[in-house]
Amino acid sequence: MRIIHRIVACLTVVSTIIVLLIASAELAIYVDFRFYEKEYEKYQVLDDLEMKMEDVMFVTYEMMDYLHGKRTDLIVSTTVDGEEREFFNNREKQHMEDVQNIFLGGIKLRNIASIIMIVGVIILIYSRAKWKMLLAKWYMGITSIMIIAGVGIGYIFSKDFSKYFVKFHEIFFDNDLWLLDPDTDLMIRMLPEGFFVDFSVRIGIFVTIALVVNFIASFCIYRSQRNKISETY
Repeated sequence: MRIIHRIVACLTVVSTIIVLLIASAELAIYVDFRFYEKEYEKYQVLDDLEMKMEDVMFVTYEMMDYLHGKRTDLIVSTTVDGEEREFFNNREKQHMEDVQNIFLGGIKLRNIASIIMIVGVIILIYSRAKWKMLLAKWYMGITSIMIIAGVGIGYIFSKDFSKYFVKFHEIFFDNDLWLLDPDTDLMIRMLPEGFFVDFSVRIGIFVTIALVVNFIASFCIYRSQRNKISETY
């Protein structure tokens, strides 16, 4: 029975961490659109696009709604250089369709992991396992591994972001639609490489906070449960 408890605990903890990671990334992406505005100002994208801030932010809102599945297309009209036109061309739309699939896949994975997490906790409770202590122990172990791995990945990206940014696209996309041309594609002008550097750091901060808080909470629960066991003997 102990082996079953450990397997269920492991699956529950892994599912919980998946939920934490994806939810943290979602918060980083959607929680505060002032971040986007500051980035546009920082990298002077208004000059490159010949657009006003309110128009760029309108495109941003529509784009994020599309990635989140709240709209079915990227037909977004706005004002560029004083003329009304569609912001996204066909190549950009095709690439963003691939990006949307990744976003929606992440949301689906988060939902599945949430179900596994809840079912796992229920099984541990009803099978009379020492579930609090067991889960806390697994949380500490796996969270520690995730934090170490995250630091390593962050270090690698910091050495040559451009190189690994390209590697990321080559892994997750099976076409070259992500290779955009600033002369013809407005989106690459709106989202320069520096934006993705800052955005990666932002996501990393949100994820790190979630993992550290999770580790501290797990440690406190584990310590509390051990003290209770000690007091009974």
